[in-house]
Amino acid sequence: MARTQKQSDHGEETVDKSARQGGRGAASAVQSVDRAVSVLEILARHGEAGVTEIADELDVHKSTAFRLLGVLENRGLVAQAKDRGKYYLGAGVLRLAGAAAVRLDISQEGVPVCRELADELGETVNIAVLDDDAAVNIMQARGTASVTAQNWLGRRTPLHATSSGKVLLAHMPPTLREGLLARSLPRFTERTITGATMLRGELEAVIEQGYGVTIEELELGLAAVAAPIRAHDGKVLAAISVSGPVYRLNSDRLPELTKRTVAAGAELSRRMGYGF
Repeated sequence: MARTQKQSDHGEETVDKSARQGGRGAASAVQSVDRAVSVLEILARHGEAGVTEIADELDVHKSTAFRLLGVLENRGLVAQAKDRGKYYLGAGVLRLAGAAAVRLDISQEGVPVCRELADELGETVNIAVLDDDAAVNIMQARGTASVTAQNWLGRRTPLHATSSGKVLLAHMPPTLREGLLARSLPRFTERTITGATMLRGELEAVIEQGYGVTIEELELGLAAVAAPIRAHDGKVLAAISVSGPVYRLNSDRLPELTKRTVAAGAELSRRMGYGF
C-alpha cells in the first residue's frame, strides 16, 4: 500500500515538474522575443551598435546578445558591417515597415475618396487588401441608403465570392493564383463560382474590363462591384468596392456604379503615385 502511494506521489511529482518546466519554457520564449525586439529598438536609436554595447543595454551576457543577433540576422532583420563589426537594421525591417505603410497610406488617402463615393451613390464603399488567402476590409464609408447595412470593416472575405476578392485574385502572380485555385472553393449560395475553370474565365474578364462584379455570390440579396487600386509601380495593392442590395444595384444602375467605382480606383491609384 505504501509502495503504491509512493509511486503515486512520484507520478504527481513528475507531472508537477513537467508543468513547472513547461511554464519556465514559455516564460523563456517570451523573454527571448522581448529581448529581440529590444535589440531592434536599440539599433533604431543608435543607427548601429556592437555586441558588447547591445549586451550592456540589455544587461545580458555577450553570448546571449550574439545569439539574438544571429537569429535576427538570419531573418534579414539586422545586418553586420563586416569592416567594423557593428550591427544595423536590415532590409527585412524595411519590408515589414513598407507593408504596414502601404496599408496606412491607403487608409488615409482612401478616406475622402470613399466618403465622396458613398455620399454620391448612397451605398457602402470598402477598400480591401489581400490577407493571405482572403480579402480584408481596411476602410469603409456608408452612404445614406446603407444606414442599416452590416459592418464589413476588418472582416476577411473569400476571394472567389466577392468583387474585391476577384480583383485581387485576378492580379496575383500566376503561381500564387493557381495555388489558390487548386484548393476547394466553398459554396456560399447557388450563384457562388466553385469551379476553377469557370473562375479563371471570370478573372480574365476582370483584367480585361478593369473591374469585378458579384451578384449574390457571397450572400443572397447582396451585389457589389470593385476596381483595382494600383501602387506607383502599377501593381494592384488593393481594391475599392461599392456594395448594396440587388434591388438597388440592378442592371439599370450597375453600369453607372461601375463607372464611378473604376474612376474612384483610378483616383486612389493616382494618390498612391501611379501614373506619374
